[in-house]
Amino acid sequence: MAALSDQLLVVAILGYLLAMICHAVEYAFGTRSVIGRAAARPERERVLVGAGVGAAGGSGPVDDPAPVAGTKLPGTDAPVPSGGARSPRAVLAGRAAVALTVLAAVLHLAVLTTRGIAAERMPWGNMYEYLLSVTFVGMVGWLVLLYRRATLRHLGLFVTLAMVLLLAVAGLVLYVPIVPLVPALDSYWFVVHVATIATSSGILLLGAVPAVMYLIRHGYDQGKRSFPYSLGVRVPAADTLERLTFRLHAFAFPIFTFAVMAGAVWAEAAWGRYWGWDPKEIWAFISWVVYAGYLHARATPSVKRPVATWIAVLGFLTMQMNLYGVNIFFEGLHSYGGLD
Repeated sequence: MAALSDQLLVVAILGYLLAMICHAVEYAFGTRSVIGRAAARPERERVLVGAGVGAAGGSGPVDDPAPVAGTKLPGTDAPVPSGGARSPRAVLAGRAAVALTVLAAVLHLAVLTTRGIAAERMPWGNMYEYLLSVTFVGMVGWLVLLYRRATLRHLGLFVTLAMVLLLAVAGLVLYVPIVPLVPALDSYWFVVHVATIATSSGILLLGAVPAVMYLIRHGYDQGKRSFPYSLGVRVPAADTLERLTFRLHAFAFPIFTFAVMAGAVWAEAAWGRYWGWDPKEIWAFISWVVYAGYLHARATPSVKRPVATWIAVLGFLTMQMNLYGVNIFFEGLHSYGGLD
């Protein structure tokens, strides 16, 4: 089973890679796709409303000619996608990307299942297994979002890119053979704490994607055309990305809070104290404070949305420090990474 799990991981990475390539094809050539039109629609609606179409108190629709495909929307640099013809190859590539993502997610689940069967425990005993679990939660969250809002499909390019990179790091750098749990982990709190921290971390990982893309799209809307702001031309509208970022973080933060509290209770049962300023505990607290700061900033009218979103990105970086930096560079009671 352990060997099968390793082989399935390679296939899952290839599945995500192929999905990423298909997403890239749609992203590059799908200006006439449904997704392309949906991404540009908010810009067109703002222009038309500003011109008086459907405005409250107006005298009725203004007989302005419809924007012509291939030209630019009035007052913007965004190209007008065709309302009629589509690019069949780009649409097909987008659908293939979703199908391949679902297939890769099933293989991803099989990697965790076979690893758990081989270890005769939940597959959360080291950094390798934990990262597999976090990325799987993030992917499930992405598929749920995609099912509910198909217009987010262009973000799939960046979600699958993150999956390929993280799983490659897991397989090439963090991989360790299956070993029994250390005595401190052999507790029912192992399931409670790690399940909730992996779930919240996976959702926060997913939330980092629209956060970064919002900053890119916002910069593009402000007239910046250099890389990476040029990527913002075909992602969803900035407001859509910002709201999605907030909702994902607002959903994950209470779970993350409970996970930290459960970890403290587990620490008292295992080591006789709730808090000991272990490096992992310190960085978990830092992450909690930063994410709390993001939600507070997001709820404060005087704080601009890009500023609040940068705080969310900072929170994601602290989580990465907690996952990689603490396990690799620090020694402590939470040093269960499995790396020498």
